[in-house]
Amino acid sequence: MTTKKFRKSLSANDVGSTGGHQGGILIPKGEKELLAILPQLRSDTKNPDAWIRCIDDAGNAMKFRFVYYNNKLHDPGGTRNEYRITHMTGWFRDVGASEGDSFEISKAEHEPHYSIAIRQQSSETEPTDENPRIRLTGWRRVH
Repeated sequence: MTTKKFRKSLSANDVGSTGGHQGGILIPKGEKELLAILPQLRSDTKNPDAWIRCIDDAGNAMKFRFVYYNNKLHDPGGTRNEYRITHMTGWFRDVGASEGDSFEISKAEHEPHYSIAIRQQSSETEPTDENPRIRLTGWRRVH
């Protein structure tokens, strides 16, 4: 059974600590492998969405909304043309996610749900001049 896993470093805005309202975690259109494991959303429909069933490391089940905000394709003056996973802020709060932690999402072939997890930011090695820390941002495939 093949499982594809993806990870994103969380920003303060992702976890809701800035006080602003965010429309969910962005999934860039260039992330083809990640988008391939998510439900297909049609561009000829304005703002199509699908609810995805997720199970976290503790066995808690929840649903998040996967949405393609695409008013740029449908409305004069529309500006949005992006994929997002929304309805996550409460779960981030419940699991104690912080800026710099990583969100993981994976899906095994033929499974009806997605597996999700928060990986705490490692403080094992503090950056120094001799050991600068490189911080990856955005999504990346985990092998």
